[in-house]
Amino acid sequence: MSISIINLSKKYGEQTVLNNISFEIGEGEVVGFLGPNGAGKTTTMKILAGSLGYETGSAKICGLEVAENQLKTSALVGYLPEQNPQYADMYVKEYLLFVAETYGLKKEKDQRVNELIDKVGLRPEFKKKIGQLSKGYRQRVGLAQALIPNPKVLILDEPTTGLDPNQLEEIRSLIREIGKDKTVLLSTHIMQEIKAICNRVIIINKGEIVADYPDISNINLFDENNLHFEVEFAETVKPEDLRNLGNITTVKAISGTHFALIASADIRGTIFDFAVKTNNKILTINRIERSMEEVFRELTN
Repeated sequence: MSISIINLSKKYGEQTVLNNISFEIGEGEVVGFLGPNGAGKTTTMKILAGSLGYETGSAKICGLEVAENQLKTSALVGYLPEQNPQYADMYVKEYLLFVAETYGLKKEKDQRVNELIDKVGLRPEFKKKIGQLSKGYRQRVGLAQALIPNPKVLILDEPTTGLDPNQLEEIRSLIREIGKDKTVLLSTHIMQEIKAICNRVIIINKGEIVADYPDISNINLFDENNLHFEVEFAETVKPEDLRNLGNITTVKAISGTHFALIASADIRGTIFDFAVKTNNKILTINRIERSMEEVFRELTN
């Protein structure tokens, strides 16, 4: 496993930030680490990156316990923190060469930095000082910095915060490309990020793992206790007639012929029978799935 966390706990004073969490991430997975602010995402990532200790449990990178092998695991991990620390007065290439030296790269550092400048799309801006760059380009510098040691695991903490829509799509595309040959753990509280980049999502809330969806395309977006439907009839229908049908709990009239319904069971057959009985016609009837945002709210309330 590229990442293995078993029964991991962390406290700040009397406050429990991580409460006995466990999950594993295999090689080549791109995993969204989703949760509200303060859920424990950043703490988990700092532990995996080796910049924060932990009280109990295990945190491993490529089979190595982080607490016991910090030098080795730090060489396996590329980490982009949410607050991306950079030297604003340094030129882009100068800064990346400096970072390469801290990783012990010598003769190969120029080649590695030039490769990454092209890979993350910094070539148009590489002669500028970092302080002159837009937020999107500064994030590119951060990604290049994280990739310098050619890590097997890339950990990204809120990498798209504060970007405009164009910058957002550029960084997402870049992360998708990087994820083709690396394990990526991406933290966010934005559901669209997960859908745009990841193939798996782990949801954390109040320091505990509340859901782990191995394939986000198979997340159940239907609430079996509150099923939502939209139905449109050819002729006008009185809302009270629909309320009197079995299992329908809520009727919202969009127009005289168009209704949004909530029911405790599948009522499509009931609606069909009602239309036949009243000599009406059904133009459309659809079962409406919940959004992923609604699933997230349910899990983190």
